[in-house]
Amino acid sequence: MQDRERPRAGRLGLLSHIERPQAPPAGIRAFFQDLSPTNIANAVVGFVFCATGPVAVILAVATQGNLNEAQIASWLFGAFFLNSFITVAFSLIYRQPLVFLWTIPGAVLVGPALGHLSFPEVVAAYLATGLGMLFLGFTGLVRRAMQAVPMPIVMGMVAGVFLKFGLDWIVALKNTFWLAAPMTAAFLAISLSPRIARIVPPLIAALVVGIVVSAATGDFAPKFDNLEILAGPVLVMPELSWRAIAELSVPLAITVLVVQNGQGIAVLTASDHNPPINSIAAACGFGSFVTAFVGAVSTCLTGPLSAILCSSGAKERQYAGAVVLALLTMTFGLLSPLFTRLLLAAPPAFLATLAGLAMLRVLQSSFASAFSGRYGFGALVSFLVTVSGITVLNIGAPFWGIVFGYAASRVLEPEHFRVEKTDD
Repeated sequence: MQDRERPRAGRLGLLSHIERPQAPPAGIRAFFQDLSPTNIANAVVGFVFCATGPVAVILAVATQGNLNEAQIASWLFGAFFLNSFITVAFSLIYRQPLVFLWTIPGAVLVGPALGHLSFPEVVAAYLATGLGMLFLGFTGLVRRAMQAVPMPIVMGMVAGVFLKFGLDWIVALKNTFWLAAPMTAAFLAISLSPRIARIVPPLIAALVVGIVVSAATGDFAPKFDNLEILAGPVLVMPELSWRAIAELSVPLAITVLVVQNGQGIAVLTASDHNPPINSIAAACGFGSFVTAFVGAVSTCLTGPLSAILCSSGAKERQYAGAVVLALLTMTFGLLSPLFTRLLLAAPPAFLATLAGLAMLRVLQSSFASAFSGRYGFGALVSFLVTVSGITVLNIGAPFWGIVFGYAASRVLEPEHFRVEKTDD
């Protein structure tokens, strides 16, 4: 760890490991001075990304878990509106594009869990995850926790969790060809031209084509009766369940700290930022704890959005793009009942295709990370156990995927652990 990454010494108590900003926080005047057409454009592209495919994933998971429309809208409110305040605060304080939303792999974990757990039990697991991340952030143990399980084994679990979305897309192509095929064709056509894709993201093309086709066939006819435009959060009181905490909290914490935060921190570091790792973990813990009460899955630092915001423009001004993005996501969160009603009115194949297309690159990178280097056998075991959907001691497959994958690597690939220890 480089010296510049260490928290400054001389402070006591819980805040001793929280990194101080290297420059004075940006005020309103500085923010407007640093605002530019480039970072505004990056913010808009980032917003379009997070408000399409990832939202389709939430809708798919929530409907799989039999959540009602009000609960889904509340989930979106927490994920977008409440987390945006953390984005604004951290981006201004650290003058870096630190965007906090929700963990997509974590959201996918919840769908199967809702088949045998109540929503209040799942919320209790969210709270436990948040407290755990707060502890790791404030104690400075987060770096050690991020390195505890080898990344390929974690990505084997993630690939197993995401696989269903790819398969659902294929099923939609087979069963609802008239809708899924044009959406897929639009996605692929735009993807063939990187220049056009920078202006019109492929997912947006698939979204627009899907809406047009659905409307033309009469399958998209949303009703706006009794619709509250502004969000009305549905408070969920947690119900303590050790089974739910054991099944969800560890995989959720791993997906946040290792998969999501690890990716975001790597992107920011590659762009010559100095992300405050302990502070980010503590912020994720705080956000997870607060948003849990409105049903939202755990908070994380976003990797893809970090990449978009860091893709162009002066490094020292990129934080302004994060603030603009946060203002857009706040608006989306406030209007979550409207967007929920619109998306739920679409045919099931629409959501399946949109979510599947959104997950293609993520699924590809998950397989590449899992099987392209060391710990390949453990990653394979992790993947297979996760895909199997087994439940042991009333604890779901993703947890056991990590456990069995890690154990398999320890027994059959001990040389990889020795090499890693030597590298450290």
